[in-house]
Amino acid sequence: MTLQDFLELVKTGKPLDTPEVYSLMDEMSNEARRLTFKLNSAYHSQEEINGLLEELFGHPVGKGFKMFPPFYTDFGKNIHIGDNVFINDCCHFQDHGGVFIGDRCQIGHNVVFATLDHGLKPEDRRSMTPAPIVLGKNVWVGSNSTILKGVTIGDNAVIAAGAVVTKNVAANTVVGGVPARKIKDIE
Repeated sequence: MTLQDFLELVKTGKPLDTPEVYSLMDEMSNEARRLTFKLNSAYHSQEEINGLLEELFGHPVGKGFKMFPPFYTDFGKNIHIGDNVFINDCCHFQDHGGVFIGDRCQIGHNVVFATLDHGLKPEDRRSMTPAPIVLGKNVWVGSNSTILKGVTIGDNAVIAAGAVVTKNVAANTVVGGVPARKIKDIE
């Protein structure tokens, strides 16, 4: 299985549960860990950080991108970052299903994007089901938040610190809590 085959499979939302899929996921995880260990093991200029992330992602980051490492991912090849995005330190992107971050988003400390989950039945636990996480423009994700698979967050929304987002978030709203619920509109 090629990376492109895997990315096409992920778009279908079908379970990731074949030996070929597991083999590619292991290979990609090894590469992601190699690059994130390099990223996280020493000081790097923003230009060096961007170069390492572009190698990790397999494509360029957006213009004006800035990140404070450390940064963690177990795949790396399905992260897409718009222009003028800021990602603070200690974030974890499980990006098999796809992480799409729009222009001018701000991601706080210790944020988790989880694009996979496992079956509930014990016999289905090894199987994983992917779905993308999509952030519109100008989204602010507060520290220690978790965004789960299949969630789309609308433009200008704010995710309060510590929220666990399990459902789509409308544009121009603030959500918070576990699970996250609407707190108010942004005028």
